[in-house]
Amino acid sequence: MEWLALFLFVVSASITPGPNNLMMLTSGVNHGILRSLPHMIGINIGFPLMVLAVGLGMAGLFENYPVLHQVLKWAGASYLLFLAWKIASSPVTSIQVEARKPFSFVQAALFQWVNPKAWMMVLGAVVTYTSSQMDYQLQVGIIALFFLLFGTPCTFTWLWLGSRMQSLLRTPGRLRCFNIAMAILLAASLIPVLTDNLSG
Repeated sequence: MEWLALFLFVVSASITPGPNNLMMLTSGVNHGILRSLPHMIGINIGFPLMVLAVGLGMAGLFENYPVLHQVLKWAGASYLLFLAWKIASSPVTSIQVEARKPFSFVQAALFQWVNPKAWMMVLGAVVTYTSSQMDYQLQVGIIALFFLLFGTPCTFTWLWLGSRMQSLLRTPGRLRCFNIAMAILLAASLIPVLTDNLSG
């Protein structure tokens, strides 16, 4: 197994804008670090568990029925484009920080299964960084461990950044700019998924 290549993949995939990171940023703005910790932990436990589940079980299903993988990617991409539109068009006056609750641990963990970037990351890692010369189950476990150890600091970086932005985003105009920027980044995070689907 190419350890350095896997490390670089995990860090680059985990630090770039995507649904999890944008939600972390938003949660940091709205709720601060402490109240957002269950959300962050849910992501960083739920995603490695997804790596194990897909790598040890569902990969064979996608291998036998590749169209199922394509359908899931298109459906997930469509959902996140809708989410981006909702973020951009949401009236800033409807954002009531005190009335909203951050994601729970369970909600964040389950969200991984409807996140197309998560599917792309899992399948890309399992297909690219497993080798027939090593025990397959061990390799999947190592990939999951890498995401737990090196993905968590990346997620926390977005949460910390959001918490630092709280004082800057209290006016409606700034909140509007923030929403539009998050929507653009969310849509841009789908470019690799859409490119891969179209080329496939």
